[in-house]
Amino acid sequence: MDPDLFFVIGLVVTGLAAPSIISAFTEGRGPRMAVALLVIGGGMVAYAMNARPNAYGFDTIPDVFVRVIAQYIN
Repeated sequence: MDPDLFFVIGLVVTGLAAPSIISAFTEGRGPRMAVALLVIGGGMVAYAMNARPNAYGFDTIPDVFVRVIAQYIN
């Protein structure tokens, strides 16, 4: 698969962990699902960054998102 796709999906999955962490702590339970999401998303981002070193940074994140979306829409 495309490392850009892994990067984008990893960022989205990692971003979904934040509401899960907040929900777990407000309800007084352990954040098991949040940790799983962080591990999965972090692993996907790490794989993408390992597959294409020096290709991703904070300034390139919007470009990568647009490129991946455009690739799969067209």
